[in-house]
Amino acid sequence: MSSLGWSVLVLVFLDEVLAAVAAGIWGAHAHGVASAVLAPTLVVVVWWAFASPKAPYGGRVVRPVVKVLVFGSASWGLWVADHHGWAVALLAFSVVINAVAQLSSIRTLAEDTVSRRD
Repeated sequence: MSSLGWSVLVLVFLDEVLAAVAAGIWGAHAHGVASAVLAPTLVVVVWWAFASPKAPYGGRVVRPVVKVLVFGSASWGLWVADHHGWAVALLAFSVVINAVAQLSSIRTLAEDTVSRRD
C-alpha cells in the first residue's frame, strides 16, 4: 500500500503544478507575458498560504475550499483560453486524484511525512 500511497501523493503534486501551469496559460492568453508570470505565482502563493500541508492560514474548512477554487479556476482559465479538452481533463484529474488522496491510508501517509519534517 505504501508504493500506491506515494504514487497518489506524487500525482497530487503533479496536479498542483498543472494548476499553476494552467494559470500561466490563461494569463498569457488574457493579458500577455506579465500575467503569464504573475498568475502562476499567485496560485503558488495562495496554495502555500491556505492549502499546503503546513499552510499558515489553512484549516479544516479553508484548505478544501481553496483547493476547489484553485483547481476550478485553473480549469476555467484553460476553458477561457480555448483549451476545452485540457480544461475538462484537468478538472476530472483533479477531482479523482484528490478524492483518492482522501483515503485514510493515504492521508495518514501524507500526515506522517509532514510531521516528520517538523
